[in-house]
Amino acid sequence: MDKDKLPVVELHHFDAGVETFTRQKTGAFGGDIDYTLRAFPNHHRALMAMVNLGVKEKTNHARGARYTVDCYLLRAEAYRPDDSMVKVIYGLYYLKHGRPGDAVKKLEEARSIAGDDANVHYNLGLAYTDLKEYDKALKSAHVAYSKGFPLPGLRDRLRRAGVWRDLPQ
Repeated sequence: MDKDKLPVVELHHFDAGVETFTRQKTGAFGGDIDYTLRAFPNHHRALMAMVNLGVKEKTNHARGARYTVDCYLLRAEAYRPDDSMVKVIYGLYYLKHGRPGDAVKKLEEARSIAGDDANVHYNLGLAYTDLKEYDKALKSAHVAYSKGFPLPGLRDRLRRAGVWRDLPQ
């Protein structure tokens, strides 16, 4: 679909109420998110919403969606293999499903495309923390925070594990 159609798709199918599952609707949120992802397979916010909807509904096939969450992620990767954010979202999907090893693979793919991106390193640090690979987690945390990443969660998790060290000045 043409990029000039994106505002129309978002207006009718992916507004803030759909993205946050707060709009009163007669149909399932999965249908609107599905429409958005079929029109724009690598729509980052819609992909993340589909991941979150699957988690919320405790299923890999959200009500109203044509495909499984995995399928939307695979379609997005096939559509734009060079889109690092799709790989980050895929990594987050794996983290939310207790699969940190798979998350690391996707996040390392994202890092190979995006380089030292703070968001990629933050999430990579979370995955390495889940695997108890604290040296790698700390290294990713230092990159993320040196680039101004604002969320303290990774640092807090590393502190609770007793392995946080400030980056030498």
